[in-house]
Amino acid sequence: MLDLFVLGAGGINVNIGDILYQLAIFLLLLFLLRKFAFDKLLGVMKKREDHITSEIESAEKSHQEAKQLIEQQTQLLKEARQEAQGLIENAKKIAEEQKNTIIDTAKQEADRLKESAKKEINQEKEQAVAALREQVASLSVLVASKVIEKELNEQDQQKLINEYIKEVGEGR
Repeated sequence: MLDLFVLGAGGINVNIGDILYQLAIFLLLLFLLRKFAFDKLLGVMKKREDHITSEIESAEKSHQEAKQLIEQQTQLLKEARQEAQGLIENAKKIAEEQKNTIIDTAKQEADRLKESAKKEINQEKEQAVAALREQVASLSVLVASKVIEKELNEQDQQKLINEYIKEVGEGR
């Protein structure tokens, strides 16, 4: 074999036997690594790649689910606000109706009390007029008996009272 090889004028000494030996060892090491280690290493790298891919897909899926959940929550919140607004409007309407009902009831009660008071006043007025008529009749009889200075019997006295009441009633 060739032990030395000289290149150029600079005098680089190269041992070709060492180069061939190292090349053979490198090729043998490369073959052994490929046979025993590269497949396992590539398998581990493939698993890692698959795991990272599945994690990315899972993250994207979670992101989409979160987006959908946010949209659903936003829609539910909007519906709840609309429902609350509807309840408030309904409560206002019911309160207004109740207010009007209370006012109408109070007016009716006031009118009823006025009518009742008017009736009571008229009854008391009629009672007072009747009592006054009786007193006037009694006084008239007393005055008439003194004026006439005679005693009237009960029938004449009743007749005189009735006539006086007629006169008093027509005079009003």
